[in-house]
Amino acid sequence: MRTSIAATMLTVALSAGLLAAKAPIAMASTLSRAVAENDHRQPAIPHPQQQAAAAQALADFEARAGQKPNILLFIVDDLGYGDPGAFGGGEAIGAPTPHMDRLADEGLMLTSTYSQYTCTPTRAAILTGRLPVRTGLIRPILAGDSVSVNPWEGETSIARLLSNQGYYSLLVGKWHIGEEEGMRPHDVGFDEFYGYYRAQKEYTQRFDERRYPDLVLDDDKLERYDRIKADDNLIHGLADGTTEVVSQVSSIEDMAEGDARLRDYTVDSIQRLSQQDAPFFITHAFMKVHADNWPSEAFHGASPSKYPYKDAVVEVDSYIGDIVQALDDSGELENTFIFVTSDNGPQMDSWPDSGYTPFRGAKGTTWEGGVRVPGIAYWKGMIPPGQRSDGLFDLMDLFNTFATLGGAEDGIPQDRYIDGIDQTSFLLTENGQSHREQVYMWLGNQFTALRMREYKMHTAVVRADDGLRWIDMATVERTALAPWLFNLYIDPKEQMTVGHRRNAWQASMVAEAGAHRATFEKFPAKNIGLE
Repeated sequence: MRTSIAATMLTVALSAGLLAAKAPIAMASTLSRAVAENDHRQPAIPHPQQQAAAAQALADFEARAGQKPNILLFIVDDLGYGDPGAFGGGEAIGAPTPHMDRLADEGLMLTSTYSQYTCTPTRAAILTGRLPVRTGLIRPILAGDSVSVNPWEGETSIARLLSNQGYYSLLVGKWHIGEEEGMRPHDVGFDEFYGYYRAQKEYTQRFDERRYPDLVLDDDKLERYDRIKADDNLIHGLADGTTEVVSQVSSIEDMAEGDARLRDYTVDSIQRLSQQDAPFFITHAFMKVHADNWPSEAFHGASPSKYPYKDAVVEVDSYIGDIVQALDDSGELENTFIFVTSDNGPQMDSWPDSGYTPFRGAKGTTWEGGVRVPGIAYWKGMIPPGQRSDGLFDLMDLFNTFATLGGAEDGIPQDRYIDGIDQTSFLLTENGQSHREQVYMWLGNQFTALRMREYKMHTAVVRADDGLRWIDMATVERTALAPWLFNLYIDPKEQMTVGHRRNAWQASMVAEAGAHRATFEKFPAKNIGLE
């Protein structure tokens, strides 16, 4: 009992940030199946036969195709776990998603996919394979913010790794990781960028007098607001530094049609790039369904629900179908690995302009509702259809997985800690097993939770006073003597702790948190001035 209490107190101290740099910390637990290959990579569960089979499948593909596979990543903004039909939503909640559902039916549906708690941290984690607390990108860089150092200094993006391997890397859509020179997509590894630097609400609120009358109808406030001089344009940028304004967002209607324009650009780019003798890496990052949602005129009232959010879900799903069709039309569908996901859970603060999750919490928390998101992997002829898996998958794993698909593994840095895990064999082999044992969850610069197998341990939790405003009316509380431990297989809504009453693994979970803390001793977290 003494060991368990000591380990529990260690976790509480970890949550509070009270541990000294040289405090003794357990480096393993009896629960863990993961193996550490070195001190700068997240330990992974080895599956040698599965990995060999995936490597052979990739080699056979490359021999047939004559090149590495294309990679297409869809990121929907603030889509809830329960929004796509394949994940329990769709027609049942007034917004059919036939195109996402088809990809899930004909590919691999991942039911335990994890993001970060909000948009910028997730996007940074995907691109770097590193927890946001390590890069300093713990929240969006908002208009008026002043960071102390360029967050991309010393970081290596997956776009750069793939570009160095001969890929053409293109980001279409939302960025939200800095708009100053040196922080833009085409500054940090993408060969081309066509999109918007910020979230769509940040463009439309200046014109929306129904929702923001105290801003739009007050000349003094509006003039002061405009002094921030945040970029309000659709941008086209190239890796050589060329940056041009395509058009200015000067009305709600301009933003409502934004995703249609982005769809057109990705479709045209696929047609153009399919004529070249090199693979492409495209990230298509939707502006929707982040509040405030203003559907394109073509999708106004298109959902059975008729609510703007649901219309936006139908719109996004339709565009996914259009882009996948463009791959088929260009002869590239069988050559392209596709992944569909969301950058975090639904933003319930903007309800009813928000999505659905069956879990507790929402965007802005590390409850399941905030970080558990849809995950769909599809590759015609390579991923066996009809696959379903609850194996753990962190969106950071896309960094390592894309590097393997593109033959860029040797470019992954070795002078910093990489939290992502290569999940290529998990995704490509029939009945594949995940290599990930742990998902570590942070809220800003505070460690709050850990999932391991079916268990979820919280050392700090977010409380929403009214049950909806998980950002605007919420507080963070540390747990007391013992962390809160849930079994997600019997309690997916995280309503009743098991802890000392019905669980033998509490001390092991605490040891895992300690091992995670130890990685920051050799590889300290960066502070770029975001609090």
